[in-house]
Amino acid sequence: MPQPTNEFYGGGEVKTVPEDNSGLKQDVGVRKFTILYGSQTGTAQEIAERIWRESKRYYFTCPIHAMDEYPIDKLIYEHFVVFVCSTTGNGVEPDNMKRFWKFLLRKSLPLDSLAGLRFAVLGLGDSSYQKFNFAAKKLNRRLLQLGAHALVDAGYADDQHDLGSDAVVDPWIEKLWMKLLEEYPLPVGVDPLGKDSLCPPRWDVSLSTVSHEPRDDYLGATEMEIDKIKKQFTQDNPCLVELESNTRTTSTDHFQDVRLLQFSAPEIEYEPGDVLMVQPCNSQVVVDQFFATVSNSKNHKLDPNAIVRVKACDMYSPVPKVLQKPLTLRECVETYWDLNMVPHRYFFELLSHFTTNDLERERLKEFVSPEGQQDLYNYSNRPRRTILEVLSDFPHAAANIPLPYLFEIFRPIQPRAFSIASSPRAHVGKLHILVAVVQYKTRLVTPRLGLCSNWLKSLIPGQKIPVWVRKGTFMFPKNTVTPVIMIGPGTGVAPFRSYIFDRVAQDQAGASALYLFFGCRSQNADFHCKKEWLGLQKENLMTLFCAFSRDQEEKVYVQHVLKQQASLVWDLVHEKNASIFIAGRAEKMPDDVREVLLNDVGCLEGCLSEEEAANHIQLLETSGRLQMETWS
Repeated sequence: MPQPTNEFYGGGEVKTVPEDNSGLKQDVGVRKFTILYGSQTGTAQEIAERIWRESKRYYFTCPIHAMDEYPIDKLIYEHFVVFVCSTTGNGVEPDNMKRFWKFLLRKSLPLDSLAGLRFAVLGLGDSSYQKFNFAAKKLNRRLLQLGAHALVDAGYADDQHDLGSDAVVDPWIEKLWMKLLEEYPLPVGVDPLGKDSLCPPRWDVSLSTVSHEPRDDYLGATEMEIDKIKKQFTQDNPCLVELESNTRTTSTDHFQDVRLLQFSAPEIEYEPGDVLMVQPCNSQVVVDQFFATVSNSKNHKLDPNAIVRVKACDMYSPVPKVLQKPLTLRECVETYWDLNMVPHRYFFELLSHFTTNDLERERLKEFVSPEGQQDLYNYSNRPRRTILEVLSDFPHAAANIPLPYLFEIFRPIQPRAFSIASSPRAHVGKLHILVAVVQYKTRLVTPRLGLCSNWLKSLIPGQKIPVWVRKGTFMFPKNTVTPVIMIGPGTGVAPFRSYIFDRVAQDQAGASALYLFFGCRSQNADFHCKKEWLGLQKENLMTLFCAFSRDQEEKVYVQHVLKQQASLVWDLVHEKNASIFIAGRAEKMPDDVREVLLNDVGCLEGCLSEEEAANHIQLLETSGRLQMETWS
């Protein structure tokens, strides 16, 4: 069967997959399955879209939806569905999967209701969290309970792997295609297009010197409806809040720069435990580097002031709202593409199609081969080499990437989540967040910089940034009579600052009601909000326990201080029905705290057996009296 070709600027001829099956319908018939994703930060959506693109190699038509956007009553009519979902927080399903999951949990659903469905589940998680890939595991189990049949064993990708999620994602997708071709074989004489073929881009993209006509997002809506829409702040409709102060909470000689940012936000409504979503931008230095790297060929000049026009190639790949609005190429580079990301293996596969240099092509092919995985890890993952740095190393490829494929090469910048550190009652019309600025060294000369934290660090009072609020995982008790134990080392103290000040503002605080266990390296270096905590303790509005790990020869962490107070903790939990909240990095701390609660509080102070103590902790979790919010 002849393979179609496509000529790119300066790139010669490259095999490409046809954009639809129209020319093969008589030969291959109807080949269709559905892809559903649950994605909190965009990674699961990106992988789902990759499966959609690759499906064209095998002449499939694949509707693709976020789970909550899919009409779930149609699920019983599906023959095959691929599910890609991430796990957020402590085992929670993504926001755009919640309604779908709630429906699947209905007790009224017959246990054979999905007997006609075959499926495959790919989970994305992080093994540093206790409930690793919990959402995907629950989904896989529930589908089986409802009578569905797994075509491919569930895959559970781990961000902690040396190769990141690619270590599971790539072989899982290969197995998926192998199984699908066994189930839905192509007719004799029709061969699947191989890996040397290039999947078509999702969108048709062009540049124009003529601006778009202004788009009316509220066409046909009444003034009251428009006002309501404008107050429903989301990623597509963020609220601009103005920075009032940007204060460093660590000493200037401390290695870690932590910032307390305070915004004027009279339009934002929130409660303690809520999370502020922030949409960051690339720095001007990085934006200029992009144009110097990607637009350095006579055949590939990109005008930063040109207007980007993006159109969907088919009904199954809609254009995001942010790209439907008037946007210059410079604005797109600054606000949409993540130029700081460490590229996945699939990026190198795409890049190999565009280089005009044989040595570059050979190197790129090595990186995507099974034998080249260690080389890829040493080149990309270990030093955390950014996508722009990689493109600088492959100038012939960088200079010949077709415009539509820039939207395949670069992922969109994902919003970052920060626990709100202010109280809506104590800090009326304000929003505070506590931000640890990410900066570290690898074997590369240039330090690695976190995109969002360094962007926030650079802000000056008067600047405005786009934000919106979503519910966090913490559900603080409404009953203010029972005590609350809060364990929050480092920036994990942020949600507790919100809750404590909220209780103070409502005159519901007290040393016998609010217990904060805080940990840091040194009380003189990184004791965040030190004056506030000491002042509240002096006024008898809270009880404070501190662990300063480097202020003495022997290191002392929050779990050690918690162990010292095991008798108090047992009394508060067992006799006074206290709730426990844990926030911080998902490394050793959460497990170490849990161990203290099990052995020192439950077994030693409560005189429980190990099994009884474990059951007691589980009961606290299921009742909401033990909650955890951690991040990697």
